[in-house]
Amino acid sequence: MTAVSDEVAKAVEECARSAVRAAPSLAAATNKSIDTALTTMAERLLAERDTVLAANQTDIDKARADGMSAGLLDRLTITEQRLTGMAEQLRLLASTPHPQRSIPIKELDGGLQLVERRRPVGVIGANYEARPNVTVDVASQLVKSRNGGVLRTGSAALGSAQRLLDVVIAPALTSAGIDSDVIQLVPRAEREAASALVSFPGLVPLVILRGSGETTRTLARTAAANDVRTLAHADGGGVLYVDKAADLEKARELVSDSLDRLGVCNRLNLLLIDTSIYDTAWPVLSEALAEREVTASLPPHDHPIGYEWALDSEREATVTVARVEGLAEAVSIANEQTSGLAAGITTEDSAAAEAFFDAYTGTGVFWNAPTRLLDGFKLLAVPETGINLDKVPGPRGPVTFTDLYVRQYAVLPA
Repeated sequence: MTAVSDEVAKAVEECARSAVRAAPSLAAATNKSIDTALTTMAERLLAERDTVLAANQTDIDKARADGMSAGLLDRLTITEQRLTGMAEQLRLLASTPHPQRSIPIKELDGGLQLVERRRPVGVIGANYEARPNVTVDVASQLVKSRNGGVLRTGSAALGSAQRLLDVVIAPALTSAGIDSDVIQLVPRAEREAASALVSFPGLVPLVILRGSGETTRTLARTAAANDVRTLAHADGGGVLYVDKAADLEKARELVSDSLDRLGVCNRLNLLLIDTSIYDTAWPVLSEALAEREVTASLPPHDHPIGYEWALDSEREATVTVARVEGLAEAVSIANEQTSGLAAGITTEDSAAAEAFFDAYTGTGVFWNAPTRLLDGFKLLAVPETGINLDKVPGPRGPVTFTDLYVRQYAVLPA
């Protein structure tokens, strides 16, 4: 490591140790104390609205001066409406019942009973892009699940995140009788801080990874080499297949609804149209793209068909369009040439929809519904820490506080 790297690693380690020391305070907190802390976060977010928005504007001004693209600027921005929505989500999370912490399983021989216990991990790390709302989303999920946290955000959002921690999250924890050190924000802007975060298995055994595909995959490999587990959200991009039995007006609405925001992972990225209706469908669907000021990338494509436009600062207002010879080819493309985040079919043929559902192996599958719905708040009515695409047992799809536990078996007298 260079001298700077040593300094960065030390800063991350200090955050991790502080969170570890404070974690017992949160683990032992009552349900009422935790929910009070979340409700107070909502109240403080609204009360400190001007302070938070001013810090965010400073981040925006710097990012704009540095040449950040419009889509990434949209991710970075906290509007009045988004701030109010963040407060509403906190209140909703506070009102959400806590999972049962001990679940009786069965009676054993000898007058014993088997119980499954849900225990917090301890301290969980999170590395995420320049989206200030994620600071609140992740911190609140960790608090609800009784896990300490070490958060590391992109440099563009660090000012906003620090202000959210200082005037919203930490004071709310303190007022609820919980050690505020339990949620830490890495105070360094260097990218090296992300690698450092996945390097302390004894302190931070699990790290949530969100961000661009290659960066996240690189961090996941570094974490694996350090014996740190990850929940990774590396790639995105929604797929819509327009079946030969589609209602074209519904399809048009789906295309439009799927493009209300361009800098998000679950937006429409790839539009597949059955070749038998292409000549009729494309004029209708192209109007929806035009209304959203989105450009179609038409064949012959000079890029992989599943290329994720949301990560392209130059051409994020783009959707790939392709003809397919029926449902089987559409599913094959969605399974083999895209991230596996989400795919939908628009059709009035229930048998075709069922066949699509059975064949698609990705995280979310939709029938006459936009892939934008693949979101913790929209699907499950609670914020998410990210969307996990792993094809292994464990949390998959939107990861919420109910997933941030480890299982413990206990045997005790019946």
